[in-house]
Amino acid sequence: MTDAAAPLIEVEGLEAWYGKRRILHDVDFRVDTGEIRVIMGGSGSGKSTLLRQILGLHRPTRGSIRLFGTDIVNAGQRELQQVRRRLGVSFQGGALLTSLSVGDNVALPLREHTNLDENQIRIMSRMKLEVVNLGGFHDLMPSQLSGGMVKRAALARAIVMDPRLLFFDEPSAGLDPVVSAELDELILRLRDALRMTIVVVTHELDSAFKIADTITVLDQGSVLMTDTVDAVRRSDNERIQDLLNRRPRDVVVDADAYLRRLTEEEA
Repeated sequence: MTDAAAPLIEVEGLEAWYGKRRILHDVDFRVDTGEIRVIMGGSGSGKSTLLRQILGLHRPTRGSIRLFGTDIVNAGQRELQQVRRRLGVSFQGGALLTSLSVGDNVALPLREHTNLDENQIRIMSRMKLEVVNLGGFHDLMPSQLSGGMVKRAALARAIVMDPRLLFFDEPSAGLDPVVSAELDELILRLRDALRMTIVVVTHELDSAFKIADTITVLDQGSVLMTDTVDAVRRSDNERIQDLLNRRPRDVVVDADAYLRRLTEEEA
């Protein structure tokens, strides 16, 4: 049994490399039960890499990752699968299977990971579609949905097994402001009604400030700050203020360093 007071996610000293390029630098990260944590940062800051590491999709070069108290870096495949069954993931592009109807997409985790009969699966998948305001859309194909509807259908699939921990990757990407605001409200309702702990990766400031209990700001693979929304807004860190106020940075090109890097990559 997991201690209810223990953090659901514990990351310590995390380091990740892609080839010769270091993407994450000594990242410490923890998420407590019942909170909405936003991971925020500019493009290339390491947000998506951190998410993939936490989900166990990539193995870190160094450091530890614990989900529900389980060390997923050293876990066997069977133990890792047991942990993943307690997670829900809503991917950036929705990742719906285009050959399946909306209802069958939502029902897929139940068919793969439970012994429920088809009637129970149909009822549960339709209930989750109702939760995301897609009741009556179960027979449509993904190609017949708008961008916002695809996001909500993907969310229904992510929550169909009632996970304790839910991950969103850029939920507002590509959506208009009204649909984005509706999705923000849905995230808040999920936390309150279904008692989920939620981690959201986003670069959308309005969304982050609306839904977050706490924000982790990443920059160039390092954690600049983890704190409340108000504390992040008041931060005197120049890089954080650049991000919040959309201030461009001066880019200095070192020709010698660039040529050196090219030579090393070729070698």
